[in-house]
Amino acid sequence: MRETIAVFLIIVASVAVLIFGVSTLSISYYEANIFYNQKGAVHYLARLSCALFGQNDYALRIPFILLHAASAFLLYLVSEQLLKRGTDRIISVLIYVMLPGTISAALLVNSAGIIIFGLLLILFFYQREKKTLFYIMLCTAAFLDVGFIILYFLLFFYAISKKDTTLMVTSLMLFTFMAYMYGADIGQMSEGKPRGYFLDTLGIFAAIFSPLLFLYFIYAQYRILVKGGKSLLWWLSFGAFIASLLLSFRQRIPFENFAPYLVIATPLLVGTFFNSFRVRLPMYRKLHKISAFLIILSLMLSSAAVFANQYLYIFFDKPRGHFAYNYHVAKDLAEVLHKRGVDKIQTDDKMLLLRLKFYGIEQGGITVLRQSSLGDIMIKYVNKDIAVFEMYDLR
Repeated sequence: MRETIAVFLIIVASVAVLIFGVSTLSISYYEANIFYNQKGAVHYLARLSCALFGQNDYALRIPFILLHAASAFLLYLVSEQLLKRGTDRIISVLIYVMLPGTISAALLVNSAGIIIFGLLLILFFYQREKKTLFYIMLCTAAFLDVGFIILYFLLFFYAISKKDTTLMVTSLMLFTFMAYMYGADIGQMSEGKPRGYFLDTLGIFAAIFSPLLFLYFIYAQYRILVKGGKSLLWWLSFGAFIASLLLSFRQRIPFENFAPYLVIATPLLVGTFFNSFRVRLPMYRKLHKISAFLIILSLMLSSAAVFANQYLYIFFDKPRGHFAYNYHVAKDLAEVLHKRGVDKIQTDDKMLLLRLKFYGIEQGGITVLRQSSLGDIMIKYVNKDIAVFEMYDLR
């Protein structure tokens, strides 16, 4: 009971911090394009929430925060069969909610949160041997997002290793179905001009986990490969990692499709660490304690950077170099325009225009807006000009 309460409090605290994080973000062009133009589970989820709670940043992002909370609890349930001790399971959930990758999946409008939730639900049904629900969810996932095609690809090889004919045939059929249904989208994962992004991919994964934890992720995956204990969770996380690296030799990969398979591996990391830690006598655990301290410190700093993103502009000479720049400016600019009585503008920046549309600024009228260092509309974070705009009327 205490264990469940501890997990519940961790999830509640995570949700509270994420709700605070919403206040630091504006809708990006990528998110606005999903909201207005694209069709799919992410689009309909965001539209439904805004229809119910009003068109604002909190309504836009709350469905993905709730998915994050549900996923964290599912991870706890999945870890029950992977980790013997309650403290290990609590630590696994705590690390999961602190990962920069899961924080981003919860705050941003993209498919990662849906994929994470779907994967964990499928894992839960598989572990509990609820075969009917497992196969229902497996089939349902094919209609949710193109990212689940990776699941069917990996399940096919897992089924071969387990000599599970039913799972092997089902995975192959669903993989073929998705290849036909999402043909163009899947092509984006494997086509394009050959160009190496291997180091870029490693860098992004390091940011998703935090650098030191990512190094431990690689070690833990390799150790399980060598020592054994290859659960379905390991097949999915390790398989997606290897597939992403192989694809990155040719092109830039869609991280929102691959990262969910990696971040759900926290029970494997915790299990690997404590299996090695507890077999040693107390006097020989010093190196493990130091390593754990440094890894957690790295994780805490990386997580803090996500929430304190606006304060990091003091370290950038060029604001556009900030990793979260595309998620800033629009909301603040819209507030300034509304205060000046402007609700329609003309601008050559079509990406900005679509973002401002979410905040009630439409295209049209006689007011022209353009980014210019000579303008009088200055968007500031930590007393630093992030963007400057000029506004004038056509007469």
